[in-house]
Amino acid sequence: MTNPEMRASDADRDRVATALREHCAEGRITMDELHERLEATYAAKTLGDLQEVTSDLPEEDLYALPVPASHRSTTNLPAKQNFGEISLTGPAAMWASWASVSAICFTVWLIVALTTGAAYPWFLWVAGPWGAILLMRTIFGPRRDN
Repeated sequence: MTNPEMRASDADRDRVATALREHCAEGRITMDELHERLEATYAAKTLGDLQEVTSDLPEEDLYALPVPASHRSTTNLPAKQNFGEISLTGPAAMWASWASVSAICFTVWLIVALTTGAAYPWFLWVAGPWGAILLMRTIFGPRRDN
């Protein structure tokens, strides 16, 4: 058990904020509660303050726990289905984020250019540096030896 008087780090606050967003996505708290709790999370000074924010929420997803055979549904459908959800991790996620933001910026620039005439290609200032950093990270980034 950690000391509730210990000062909280940014990583501790981020971990609690991520858990709160997940609880909101699962329907345990409302969007208003999420905003209130996030404010309290980022204002928290100690681990005890962070524990108060999540004291009425489970620490692990209850749906991920095995269901006893006596409580299983008679249907064969899973309890939770994610249709069309794509899960990207690592470099694929970084490149997907870059591509999405770059496409949005380019689309806005294109609409402005088509409606007002020639426009300065400002979207390159978003896509270029970010893309260069991602490329360097992809080429020279940390390697994980398994």
